[in-house]
Amino acid sequence: MIHFSEEHEMVRNMVRDFAQKEMAPIAIEADEQERFPKETFQKMAELILLGLPFDPKYGGAGMDIIAYTITLEELARVCAATALSYSAHVSLAASPIDMFGTEAQKQKYLVPLAKGEKIGSFGLTEPGSGSDAGSMKTTAVPEGDHYVLNGSKMWITNAEVADIFVVAAVTDKSKGTRGISNFIIERDFAGFEVGKKEKKLGMRASPTSMLHFTDCRVPKENLLGEENQGFKQFLKVLNGGRVGIAAQALGIAKESLKRAMLYAQEREQFGKKIGEFQGIQFKLADMATKIKASELMIYDAAEKKQAGLPYIHEAGMAKLFATEAATDIANQAIQIHGGVGYTKEFEVERFWRDAKLLEIGEGTSEVQRIVIYRELLKEIDRL
Repeated sequence: MIHFSEEHEMVRNMVRDFAQKEMAPIAIEADEQERFPKETFQKMAELILLGLPFDPKYGGAGMDIIAYTITLEELARVCAATALSYSAHVSLAASPIDMFGTEAQKQKYLVPLAKGEKIGSFGLTEPGSGSDAGSMKTTAVPEGDHYVLNGSKMWITNAEVADIFVVAAVTDKSKGTRGISNFIIERDFAGFEVGKKEKKLGMRASPTSMLHFTDCRVPKENLLGEENQGFKQFLKVLNGGRVGIAAQALGIAKESLKRAMLYAQEREQFGKKIGEFQGIQFKLADMATKIKASELMIYDAAEKKQAGLPYIHEAGMAKLFATEAATDIANQAIQIHGGVGYTKEFEVERFWRDAKLLEIGEGTSEVQRIVIYRELLKEIDRL
């Protein structure tokens, strides 16, 4: 059973009000123009949302994982692309610095990220290594008091607008996944370039681009944590990120159901509201059931993470179920709307386009099934 505190409900109400007032009026335009809504991020910074889960001494709000999960859910109900960029900033860029960075790194990079003075991004995926992150080719070779990076990254959220990047590179080819390290990269480092921006089916207001490193010199003090510990670091980051992706899916699913319910009470066919037809009622009931199951899984995983308990299994299940459910629910919302659901007159088509990415990013559905199976093997005696 989910227990939200009074503080959690205050966060939900604040973020919902913010999303309706500040995000809803520009969501359609930002999607159509593929425009990152920087003004939204500036206003989020004023509410300390960009530093929500971080210690106030680093410019954060000191809130817990539940509050952060609620925030993602509410943002995604209005504009999933903004929620995606928000999660990349908080979970993928700022969080690893918070978890593994030195005090000097936190002061230099986490503080401006938490305050919203800088925007963050995370570089892991490469042209030849998607789900198989351990086969990355980007290298970091020590040279004096620097590392020299060479290689490319792709599908990098926020790259077009980011100031600070956390990037993975191979520091010891002989060690496989145990020879990967993470680095903090500043946008103006010589030899670093943001490449072409991708044109995508959905999440169009969240920019996705390539990164290129050509003899990019990175100061050794920008190594994040210890050398060759990068693989462990980003697996920990991604485990937490999966809960956030699932929360975004939940937001899309809830809004899709709401829009479908409202339309079903208005649209008339054969002399009555389409919501009076059993076939439509069954669709809506199934959608609501999947949403409740998603919600229970997501907040169970979030509570375990907050309590410091193992949650890999739960995060994988939540991400798998919630993202596939969201795509299906958004699809059913289009079906209930009929022909107009396929047009841009109603927003349910955007919900479906945005939802689909969540089945792919931060570990595909297939990868989640592998993760879940491996965790099951560890618990076989308790099954």
